[in-house]
Amino acid sequence: MKRFNALLLCMMLLFLYTPSAFAEEEVLRVYNWQDYINEGKDDDGAKIADSVMELWEKDYERRTGKKVRVQYDTFETNETMLNTLRTGKTSYDLVCPSDYIIQKMLLATKEGTDDAISVEKFDISKMENYTKYVSPYISDLFQKNDWTDYAVAYMWGTVGFLYNPETIKYEDVSTWDLFWNTDYKNRVTCKDVSRDAYVVGSLYVQREKLREANRKYENGEIKAEELQKTVNAVANDTTDKTIENVGTALSEMKKNIYGFEVDSGKTDIVSGKIDANLAWSGDAVYAMDLAEDEDDKLLAFKIPDEGSTIWFDGWVMPKGANTELAQDFVDFLCRPEIAVMNMDYIGYTSAIAGDEIFELVKENYEDEDGKYEYDLSYFFEGTLSEKHYTNGKAIIKTNALGRQLTTQYPSLDEVARCGIMEDFGDKNQAVLEMWTQVKSNNISAFSYFMMAFLALMAAAMITNKIRKKLKKRRRRR
Repeated sequence: MKRFNALLLCMMLLFLYTPSAFAEEEVLRVYNWQDYINEGKDDDGAKIADSVMELWEKDYERRTGKKVRVQYDTFETNETMLNTLRTGKTSYDLVCPSDYIIQKMLLATKEGTDDAISVEKFDISKMENYTKYVSPYISDLFQKNDWTDYAVAYMWGTVGFLYNPETIKYEDVSTWDLFWNTDYKNRVTCKDVSRDAYVVGSLYVQREKLREANRKYENGEIKAEELQKTVNAVANDTTDKTIENVGTALSEMKKNIYGFEVDSGKTDIVSGKIDANLAWSGDAVYAMDLAEDEDDKLLAFKIPDEGSTIWFDGWVMPKGANTELAQDFVDFLCRPEIAVMNMDYIGYTSAIAGDEIFELVKENYEDEDGKYEYDLSYFFEGTLSEKHYTNGKAIIKTNALGRQLTTQYPSLDEVARCGIMEDFGDKNQAVLEMWTQVKSNNISAFSYFMMAFLALMAAAMITNKIRKKLKKRRRRR
C-alpha cells in the first residue's frame, strides 16, 4: 500500500510540474509569400537544416514549456492573400502583405468597413527584439504613417533601374526619361504591374515639378521631409487628368521599350537581351550576383534623380488571431541572428539592424582599402555595439557605389527622394482600366504570338546554364 501511495504521489507531481507532457499542442497559422523565409532547404529543395519555423518551435517550448507547431502556407500575390481572407474558409494568425495592402487592411480596421481583412493591434511592449533592433529609419517611417500599432516591418527596398553600365550612360539612367529615350529603343523593360507602371508614368509626366523640388532640397531651401512629401504626392496622384496623362505617356513608352515583364527581367539583362530593367532592389542584387558569377559582368542599380518609391512588407495579425503566439513568432524573427538567416536565404533586405546584420554587410561588401566611406548611420544608429562605430558613424568602406551595397542600403539622400506607394482606393478601377487600354493598344495577335515565342526560346536557352544557381524568388505584384 505504501508503494502504491508513493507511486500515486510521483504521478501527481509529474502532472503538476511537467504540463507540456500532457498539454495539447498549439498551432500558429502563418500565411506568407512564396520563398520568403528560411526554410532550411538548398536550391534543389532538399532539407539541410532546421527552418526558422522549427527553430522557433523549439525555442518557444524551451522558454515556456509549451508545445507549438507552425502551419505554414504561401501565396503568390497580395490579391490572392486578400481573397483567401475574405472567403473565410481558412483563418490565419499572421500574414505578410505589402505596403499598399497593409494600408487597405488598416483602413478597413479603423473604419470598420471590412471585418474579413481587419487586423488586431500589436502590443509593442511585448516585442523586445523588434523595439531594440528595428532600424530607426523604418521605425520613424511606420510612426509617421500611423502603422506602428498594427504592423511590424519585415523586408524593404526601393524601385529603380538595373542596368549595364557598359551600354547605358549614367546620365541617361539617372532619369525616368530612359523609358522614352529612342537611343535605347527595344533595350529596356518595364514591370508588367499596373501600380508600378502607373507610378513610373506619374513621376515622368510630372518630372519638372520633381526636379524643382530636388533643386530646392539640394540648395537647402526645403528639408528632406518636404521633398519626400512632394514625391509621395506625385507618385500617388490619381486625379482624372493625371490618369489620362499617364495613360498617354505609357502608350508612347510601350512603343519604345522591349516589353513588359514581371520576373524575367533579371535574367534577360544577364543574358544581354536587354540593357536596363525596372527592378525592385532585391531582384537587382540577385541579378548583379548572377551576372558576376556567370559572365563576369558588372551590373549596377540607379534610383532616378527625380525620385522613386520605397516598398516594404510587414506582418499583420488578422481579426481573431492568436495574438500571443503571433507576436512571439514575429519577435523571434526580429532577432538579428534570425534576420541574418532570412536575408541570406531570400536575398532581400531586413528592416532589422543590429550587430549581426552590420557584420553580414561588412563581410559581403566591405573593402578595407575602399576609397568611399559609405555612411549607414541613418539605418543602424542606436542598434550597434560601440566597436562598429567609426567616429560615431556606421561606416562601410567600398570602391563600388551603385552595386550591391548601395542597392540594399540606399543613401539618406536617395531615400529622401522616395515616396511610398499607397492604396489608390476608389481610383483603383480607373487606373486598372487605363493600364488595360495601354497594354491592348497597337499590338496585333501575331505580335503577341511572336513576343511569346521569342521569350520562350530565350528562356529555354538560358535555363540550362543558370538553373542550378537560381534561387527561388517571389514575385512582388
